[in-house]
Amino acid sequence: QVHLVESGGGLVQPGGSLNLSCAASGSINSLYAMGWHRQRPGRSRELVASITTRGSINYADSVKGRITISRDAAKNTVYLQMNSLKPEDTAVYYCAYDPRSGLRTWGQGTQVTVSS
Repeated sequence: QVHLVESGGGLVQPGGSLNLSCAASGSINSLYAMGWHRQRPGRSRELVASITTRGSINYADSVKGRITISRDAAKNTVYLQMNSLKPEDTAVYYCAYDPRSGLRTWGQGTQVTVSS
């Protein structure tokens, strides 16, 4: 079983930055990819960014150029550096762990609020 611990959410003004982190522990030998998804008010959960163990990265079009995902394999941790934040980035951000086979594991979620 995989356990994910997220941190780094909070309140930030428009144009500001936040860095989210997600540390994985437990049965992580079969990791394929980790990523971040978000659920904005009144909307379904959507992919923000993901990174595979081979370093292949995927971004949602809405965040390209403003958000960077990275991974520290030694620490089993994935980061999401978010710059030039907009009010529409307000959401609960969820870390996701995707094994090579089996079901995705979700983190508990961290709130990001972009507001003046």
